[in-house]
Amino acid sequence: MTSPTITIPDALNAFCLDTDAYLAGKADGPLAGMTFAAKDILDVIGHVTGGGNPDWKATHQAAENTAWAVQVLVDAGATMVGKTITDELTRGIFGENAHYGTPINPRAPGHVPGGSSSGSASAVAGGLVDFALGSDTGGSVRIPSSFCGLYGIRPTHGRIPLDGILLQAPSYDTIGWFATNVDTFFRVGEVLLGGEIPPAQPQRVVIAEDALEIADPRVVEALSPHIDRLTGLVGNSTRERLSPNGLIDWSAQQQTLQGQEGWETARDWLDRTNPRLSFEVGDRYGGARAITDAEVEAAKAARLEILKRMDDVLAGGTFVCLPTAPSPAPPTGQRRSERDTLRARISALTSIAGTIGAPQINLPLAEVDGIPVGLSLIGPRGSDEGLIGFAREVAAL
Repeated sequence: MTSPTITIPDALNAFCLDTDAYLAGKADGPLAGMTFAAKDILDVIGHVTGGGNPDWKATHQAAENTAWAVQVLVDAGATMVGKTITDELTRGIFGENAHYGTPINPRAPGHVPGGSSSGSASAVAGGLVDFALGSDTGGSVRIPSSFCGLYGIRPTHGRIPLDGILLQAPSYDTIGWFATNVDTFFRVGEVLLGGEIPPAQPQRVVIAEDALEIADPRVVEALSPHIDRLTGLVGNSTRERLSPNGLIDWSAQQQTLQGQEGWETARDWLDRTNPRLSFEVGDRYGGARAITDAEVEAAKAARLEILKRMDDVLAGGTFVCLPTAPSPAPPTGQRRSERDTLRARISALTSIAGTIGAPQINLPLAEVDGIPVGLSLIGPRGSDEGLIGFAREVAAL
């Protein structure tokens, strides 16, 4: 059911002001009494999905159905109280939207919240809701989780149905969620993944040395005691370099394939509508439009090599441990050019799981100068429950 009367006091600019999407949870479900928000790429029946762009919203009709992930949570008792701001058409990693503004990072005011699931992360970190849904194509749950100090997961690709969402690049798109505490995160996971999550522990942990080299030294210093604690819990760990040529080189193939797929997904609407786009988003579509068939084929070949390598690394119930982001959240309002290098370093870390379709969870364990920095675990495809179960074991220490 919908209600136009419910409003959430929002001093964080986390929620969309142009929609009153609301769904009351069932009274007797496992999540009864909890509230959540959904990124404004997930459909809610009777409401137009805005996607962070006013021209997208103006040229689309109200949804005829509610997105699978939203409906499952409502059926489990959670009440959806609103839609949250997203980077424009999900094409961003820092959380700034030229049309609707930047949600505040409650854990680091004056710094970006991370994107593109910026409003969802802000709403959870600021205590406006118990948990929130986001999407992750190239890091859009993982990076806000790290920047805002939250539990967040990019599930195995295809594990959570994408029915009823605004797609960017379907070969990479996933639906994930945020929570401030591991118990809430765990309970939501049992609903979305469809079963009980038992305690879990990997057989081995691989610490990705080349990922640590990409991170700022102060991030590595902050994460090091937590890495030691985690590996001590497992009792079997090694240090390895994942990529023979460097992780930035690895990430280039995803930038090509994700970019080309994103262009194909949006090109008809862009051609018909000639929408207002921020410079950054327009520039990304322009670059993607210029990708050649030869570049796509070369990227596909590179992706196959990465798949082979990571399948070997993750064999036998292994988790890979790495920084979620290479730095704490940068300040708001920086020039685009100031972020180019950081964006490339972020992609080098996030493209590992994205390329192989594997789950990755952020553990909000550390800070640098009072600003959160996250530690990640990547598991084999299908090990979502194992990652969440192990996260709960780590949090209990």
